[in-house]
Amino acid sequence: MDEHDDKLELDELREEGEGYEDIGALLRRLRGRVSLREVNRRTGVSISYLSQIERGEKQPGPNVVRKLAELYRVDAEQLINRAGHGPQPDPYGDEAMDVERAYRFVLDDPAFRVGTRPDGPMTLSAKRFIVEMYEKFTGKRLLE
Repeated sequence: MDEHDDKLELDELREEGEGYEDIGALLRRLRGRVSLREVNRRTGVSISYLSQIERGEKQPGPNVVRKLAELYRVDAEQLINRAGHGPQPDPYGDEAMDVERAYRFVLDDPAFRVGTRPDGPMTLSAKRFIVEMYEKFTGKRLLE
């Protein structure tokens, strides 16, 4: 970790002509020659968890990403987006409300009482997928 004041832009870290690397490889590259023990000391994130993230076995949560971004002096929001924790749809926006309404309709349909029922919280995209499959198999149009 170089001691410089400017935060690095993650786009600058991407090699010419290459696509984005996965978050684990990017974090490993940002760490450079600094040991995992030193990263652990500075961030409080366990060495084994850091190692699993870098090997692609675990996805870091937004709090861990923020700690690492601060340590590596990169833009936290860009790194959070690269880790898949970017802005989420507004849960009260028109689109989200339409998907939620359609999803509730599907769950209440007596013909949909077969197989495993969804249990626990679901993302908007998962609900949309269920609604779209329902539309495909029933011919009913629930989403515009």
